[in-house]
Amino acid sequence: MNAPRLYTVVFQAVAITASQDLFMIAPADDKPVELLAVHFGQHTDFGDAQDENLRWSVIRGLATVGSVGTSPTPQPVKGTNTAAGFTARCNDTTKAVVGAGTTEILHADDFNIRSGLYHRWDIPGSEPDCTQGKTRIVVRLEAAPVDSITGDGTLLLGEFG
Repeated sequence: MNAPRLYTVVFQAVAITASQDLFMIAPADDKPVELLAVHFGQHTDFGDAQDENLRWSVIRGLATVGSVGTSPTPQPVKGTNTAAGFTARCNDTTKAVVGAGTTEILHADDFNIRSGLYHRWDIPGSEPDCTQGKTRIVVRLEAAPVDSITGDGTLLLGEFG
């Protein structure tokens, strides 16, 4: 495959009080995507005496789109790139669900809210990918924080085709 066009999907200053799909990507026809890095941090809870670890995962194969979040416009990393073919959503507290097919959990981990989440798939070929036939891929916050946090997030991904 040729090198992908790189895009970011970003949200800023969002109150996080519930488990949610931080990012949802629906690839366009004949334009597969792959996740390259995910960042999530918060800037409101540093005075909290309770450290908190939150679980997150990457899931492929969801049939529905979540709701209650936003639909940001993916931004090309390079100014010469065309507009993205895929669609994106952020912060859906009504999460995407399984349809007639099977979902695949591709990554599961946790992070401390004080240090934030930064994950990059470094091994070539290990990047989670999705095609239109696999429907959607999400980066999910599996559990709600104990108390509300205000978070920012960036998903870096490549689109082929």
